[in-house]
Amino acid sequence: MAAISPLAPAAFPALTAIAGVRLAATESGERYKGRSDLILIELAPGTTVAGVFTRSQTASGPVEWCRAILEGGAARAVVVNAGNANAFTGAAGRTAVRRTAETAGACVGAGPEQVFIASTGVIGEALSADKIEAALPGLAEALDGNAWEAAARAIMTTDTFPKGATRTTTIDGENVTVSGFAKGSGMIAPDMATMLSFVFTDAAIPAPVLQAMLARGADRSFNSITVDGDTSTSDTLLAFATGQAKHGPVTRASEARLGGFRKALNEVLIDLAQQVVRDGEGAQKFITISVSGAASARAARRIGLAIGNSPLVKTAIAGSDANWGRIVMAVGKAGEKADRDRMSISMGGVLIAEHGELHPDYDEVQVAPHMKGRHIDIAVDVGVGRGKATVWTCDLTHGYIEINADYRS
Repeated sequence: MAAISPLAPAAFPALTAIAGVRLAATESGERYKGRSDLILIELAPGTTVAGVFTRSQTASGPVEWCRAILEGGAARAVVVNAGNANAFTGAAGRTAVRRTAETAGACVGAGPEQVFIASTGVIGEALSADKIEAALPGLAEALDGNAWEAAARAIMTTDTFPKGATRTTTIDGENVTVSGFAKGSGMIAPDMATMLSFVFTDAAIPAPVLQAMLARGADRSFNSITVDGDTSTSDTLLAFATGQAKHGPVTRASEARLGGFRKALNEVLIDLAQQVVRDGEGAQKFITISVSGAASARAARRIGLAIGNSPLVKTAIAGSDANWGRIVMAVGKAGEKADRDRMSISMGGVLIAEHGELHPDYDEVQVAPHMKGRHIDIAVDVGVGRGKATVWTCDLTHGYIEINADYRS
């Protein structure tokens, strides 16, 4: 196990039990030895579901399965394994998914079409459905409403810490909770979702309403992070609403009375997404990139991701070098409108360049202490409009190469 990221939170948060959610983790022996790598989550009858997934053209069998059953809008169970992505495994991979869904469904008294499956790990290796099927009955007997951290740890691959987040709010004066956990460290440039992330609430939210809120929230969180610019074959974000809270019926995502819930959901998603970046493979610095003055919010995010994905920008920051010329380069290659002669760049709150040239009062000594810290702030105004966005990334160090050079060995 690699050393815990220096950017990790002090501890896994205290996630209280959510009515209608029970979890369990175990060691299946599929890939890892001496650690848990398989989880089962049971959801109460009537639970609704929403999801967003990778748009990779080589998506995994579990992603294809989840896409197909999502239209039903109902969920009774989730099964997740770590160590094997069950991607690019052909008919055998699809068979393994179905067998897992059928077995898990039988364990919780539901049909396979209400069992969601996710896998993470090595691509192109056959998944042993036998080992997973054999472990599921024992998992069903061990289900517990408080096993959040155990579940989060079981789905880790190159992660150095488990990732969880929780918020509480009210709907119609009734308390509701939003909690979730995620995994991710490398192959991070989500396209519609994240690596693997699961969010739960006891609110009573119809599937179409939950879908609208989740898709919007994912855009502002998981689709606004990058570690290395690579989009996984397995990116999956699922949200489940058990309906156990006693508030009034919900019909539209835009209802004013859902303002607190939308805020809580978005905060959980952003918290989890940022933790993924903080656990970026080999990461030593957490980078916030704020882009303003763009032609649109979408253009601003694309510019931010161009900066965040640049190996030259990321390695400069790893070396505590305020090389703002690399930021200029990244803005220019983004493919979005930018006015060179109106653009400004700041780092750590220090104005470095504006009006297309170095600011006359800038002295690199001013920003040097900031560049040596763990948290780096970059602000760019591209001078063409009112669009803005925030993107989160990390630096690129020798550690990233070491982790990925040894990943399959």
